[in-house]
Amino acid sequence: MNDLAKSLEPRRLYQQIADKVRLLIQQGNYKDGHRLPPERDLAQQLGVSRPSLREALIALEIEGSVEIRMGSGVYVCNRTLRRSPLPPSMGESPAELMQARGALEGAVIVLACAHATPEGLARVQESVEAMRADIVAGRDVLEHDREFHVRIAELTGNSILVSLVGTLFDERRGPLASHMRERLEGRPTWNEALAEHEQILRCLHQRDPLLAESAMRSHIRAAADRWVMP
Repeated sequence: MNDLAKSLEPRRLYQQIADKVRLLIQQGNYKDGHRLPPERDLAQQLGVSRPSLREALIALEIEGSVEIRMGSGVYVCNRTLRRSPLPPSMGESPAELMQARGALEGAVIVLACAHATPEGLARVQESVEAMRADIVAGRDVLEHDREFHVRIAELTGNSILVSLVGTLFDERRGPLASHMRERLEGRPTWNEALAEHEQILRCLHQRDPLLAESAMRSHIRAAADRWVMP
């Protein structure tokens, strides 16, 4: 996508909210070094959801306008440390991304149940075991997490669904999503995700589309709770 096309993209909701918070700071409502109102109060003041506000605040932290101190609050940074306003390439909303993944992968796994082969299921199992080894070794788990979801899509035999699942997953590597992941994910959350993957695999082996769909949707909801809305 060229620079002109990027400049014409509509600003995402979290960017619009970030614009509002930034304007409040620029207008002097919140001084350098001062703490912003609690998340619940600020969301109510702006008329937005807390997950969307959280995304906006993390985006503002990336640009240097605020500092998020875990357990303490969100503080306005010194104006000399601030960077330029958010670029359009900050990435998709993590909350909307997980909602889209739930809708897509819930449907994909139903089709996967109908077309799964022993060889294909063995490949999904390999991804689960590789993810387990990553957790034990303390390595980054994301690549084998992606592989698990893509290999389930491969069971459908539909290359477009494989591409869509991979593309949505890869949005986790955008600046906003990556920053949120660094802040919020850790070994305990990956152990929970591994257990959910194992449950999904059991449902696939049983060729039960309803149980498999329920397990996949529950997994993605739980992932959103861990990553986007803690």
